[in-house]
Amino acid sequence: MLSGWFLWFILFWVVLLIILMSIGGFFMFRKFLKRFPKEDGKSDMDWEEYYLDQTKHLWTKQQKDLLEDLVSPVPELFRDVARHKIAGKIGELAIKEKAGDITEDLVIRGYIIATPKRDHKFLQKKLAEREVNMSPYEHLFS
Repeated sequence: MLSGWFLWFILFWVVLLIILMSIGGFFMFRKFLKRFPKEDGKSDMDWEEYYLDQTKHLWTKQQKDLLEDLVSPVPELFRDVARHKIAGKIGELAIKEKAGDITEDLVIRGYIIATPKRDHKFLQKKLAEREVNMSPYEHLFS
């Protein structure tokens, strides 16, 4: 029979493994839901890919650097996913507006729209650091 510190050690590892597997399962399930086709036959991730493919020639080095700078507060682990989602939203806006190229305005609007409301304060801080006038974008933050 187990007793003493070894019992507590085993119980700690069992609880830790269950928690870690639950967290991993949660993120895998979210990824599955994003890949699941909608009514139109395409998933959210398919649409992101479509918008990126259709607008990749519109991106300039300056706009790519701006996007990279805006995404910098996102933790490294999630940065690639966030960058992809935001770039997809920017591409969607560019296609809907028939833009000739990706502008700073499109990057900022796409970033605000693609970002969850809970993260808007970090984005506002980053935009303030870059000395961007946020008055044209106030309606997007609400």
